[in-house]
Amino acid sequence: MAAYLNRIATAVPQNDVHDAFVSFADTLLTDRRSQVLFRRMADRSQIEHRWSGLLPAPLGANAAIDTDGFYSRGAFPSTADRMRRYETEAPPLALRAVAGLELDDGERAGVSHLIVTSCTGFSAPGLDLQIVASLGLKPSVERTLVGFMGCYAAISALKLARHIVRSEPDAKVLVVSLELCTLHLQETSNLEQVLTFLVFGDGCAAALVTAEPRGLSLDSFHAEVAPGSADQITWNVRDQGFDMFLSGGVPGSIGKAIGAGRDAILGGAQTGDIDLWAIHPGGRSVLDAVEAAFALPPKALQASREVLRRFGNMSSATVLFVLKALMEDPTPGTRGCAMAFGPGLTAETMLFSQA
Repeated sequence: MAAYLNRIATAVPQNDVHDAFVSFADTLLTDRRSQVLFRRMADRSQIEHRWSGLLPAPLGANAAIDTDGFYSRGAFPSTADRMRRYETEAPPLALRAVAGLELDDGERAGVSHLIVTSCTGFSAPGLDLQIVASLGLKPSVERTLVGFMGCYAAISALKLARHIVRSEPDAKVLVVSLELCTLHLQETSNLEQVLTFLVFGDGCAAALVTAEPRGLSLDSFHAEVAPGSADQITWNVRDQGFDMFLSGGVPGSIGKAIGAGRDAILGGAQTGDIDLWAIHPGGRSVLDAVEAAFALPPKALQASREVLRRFGNMSSATVLFVLKALMEDPTPGTRGCAMAFGPGLTAETMLFSQA
């Protein structure tokens, strides 16, 4: 029994915060060398837009990033304040993404499982129950939260959805990946932490997985964990929000891990046998590392680079944005490979083909 990713819909908040975040981040750095390096990396990031529920303050107003003063110099929000904002902003964004799937009455009534991925906010009763209630889904829907797995969580959710459909052929699995990364900026002069101002944005993707042969066939999954790299991506709950550390060594570790695991990742196929590449755009250097490890032509990662340009890194939702872009021009029979990366340092990968 095969499982198929039938369709994907996406949504982002209304405010483009990229320029405001970059300008504010630059002011946090206290030494000249860090400032020069940050500006160079900002210029080379290949990111032009990132989206948030925060409304940016006018550029040059250094007292706060946003008009609400959520991020005010010397008074960044507590974890409780950040979670309250997540509880307010997450449900409507999730419902906008699900609405984009345009589920008909039969599909809505047939949803049997709901999988929610998020690593940027938690509450109970949570987003899963709010989605069930708002959509009028059956109260008996089986709900699963894939939490705190970071940027690769959507691949884990699709893996779980595939297991469900293969064991229950009538199942209709709704997957929702929602991240509000911009709620977790930190006031610091540490360059590696300040660089999070440069990369992360908010977004949500919703997907429907069933046994109906439409969309993408979810063919196989494989995970690689880079040895000795557990400290390169960390994500911890602290008093002032969720504290991320992202080492500059991440792209190199990713390149080594996927290069060593190439045969298992591709299921014995050759790189040239893969027509479509859905690579999580964790940043320009991450995409460059994948491109080098698999000796890919520049056009192979065009969809990933375009998602990076338009949205930045939205953690778990991002790879679904890339898959959606690849599904918009279907060619039956073409084969693809998806990858996403996160704590561990882990590369979760998936082989797929167009139905």
